[in-house]
Amino acid sequence: MRGMLLLLLPPLLRRPLPPPGLRRLCSASAAASAAPAAPAPGKSKAGSQLNIQPTFGFLFDIDGVLVRGKTPIPGARKAFQKLLNSQGEFSVPVVFVTNAGNCLRQKKADQLSHILGVPISQDQVMMSHSPLRMFRRYHDKCVLVSGQGPLLDIAKHVGFCQPVTIDRLRENFPLLDMVDHDRRPKVSHPPEVELPKIEAIVLFGEPVRWETNLQLIIDVLLTSGYPGNPYAQATHPHIPVLACNMDLMWMAEAQSPRFGHGTFMVCLENIYKKITGKELKYEALMGKPSELTYHYAEYLIRTQATAKQWKKPIQTLYAIGDNLMTDIYGANLYNRYLQEKNSRRGSKALIQAKAAGGSRSATVSQEEELENTWESELASATATSCRSVLVCTGVYNPHTEVPSDTRECITETVFHGHRDFRFDPALVEPNHIVPDVEAAVDLIFQLENFAPNENYRTP
Repeated sequence: MRGMLLLLLPPLLRRPLPPPGLRRLCSASAAASAAPAAPAPGKSKAGSQLNIQPTFGFLFDIDGVLVRGKTPIPGARKAFQKLLNSQGEFSVPVVFVTNAGNCLRQKKADQLSHILGVPISQDQVMMSHSPLRMFRRYHDKCVLVSGQGPLLDIAKHVGFCQPVTIDRLRENFPLLDMVDHDRRPKVSHPPEVELPKIEAIVLFGEPVRWETNLQLIIDVLLTSGYPGNPYAQATHPHIPVLACNMDLMWMAEAQSPRFGHGTFMVCLENIYKKITGKELKYEALMGKPSELTYHYAEYLIRTQATAKQWKKPIQTLYAIGDNLMTDIYGANLYNRYLQEKNSRRGSKALIQAKAAGGSRSATVSQEEELENTWESELASATATSCRSVLVCTGVYNPHTEVPSDTRECITETVFHGHRDFRFDPALVEPNHIVPDVEAAVDLIFQLENFAPNENYRTP
């Protein structure tokens, strides 16, 4: 990765020690004990009749939970066999929520089907860029796209009509890319086709040539969409930037985590600030841990339940991941959103009841009355909670998350979340810690008193 000039991590943050419950589980043996054995078919441990229609859904991370690179994690296939009923169909709603963004949903579904040995449809897969479908105001604009893989196909698949890749921009403006001396143009020719003004930038994922992408994106930002022009004196606020996948690191086959798109974003943000003295602003951040991603995932869960003609609403989401700063933070953040939403709904009903009764002049603010665009697009959330389940097969290492000397009153930790997300110790504390995904499935079935093999389509 040439030209990676900036890798500026946030400073060390001090926070209290994790609560005793979390400390107790921060070892492999304790983690194993967090996943009780599944009850006998048809009965719970107490002997009561098990539920046969789910009121919950699974949100599975992929890297570090189901695979490491291209290698399946032991227990993943067995876990998914437990999710099927006797007809070979999923007995519970399942959505794969990945921060990957370098392929189309169908390709990812095919890969998962091969790895897990069960049929997966593209409607069960949520890539980090999936919510871009809702940003229709940019679909007709000329947008610069950064990342790797079939970028044009991906961009068009989510609705963009005029995407322009970094390679295309470099072809039109060959004098902009100067870091690699071997790629410098020998002779400069005017472009055969002029590009329209670039009106937005979409960051799909980490690119291959970081120095080229960083340089050309900065050029577009500092020229208000005309990269062939000199930098303007005043280019703030800059053109809109939409970013997918904020993972600083991710787990592949190597023994230590690898750089993710979040690392590239750290570089871009710091270069922009160093040059302009101002913060780079994002129009939207997608992928875990953003609330938008979980709201979209819940919409896919509800869609599956509707297709199965299940009458009971999906009330609980279980988000299974390996990364405290994305999977756990995001699930807990969405759970907080659901709680606040239900609280606002109750407060609003109380205000309206008082107003109708004439006790006082009560009004609901316009902000509370009007749903956000993405909430309106996906319909209101029906879930009441989102539970976070941490596995020990990926980024999370139960042996290094807390100090060996628990008598210390504080611990120093680095916040690996994105700059625009506030560090909150409560948001990185999982509801459950288990050894692997199979243990997670067993635990959730027991918590829900659920019998997967006795489920049927209609109640």
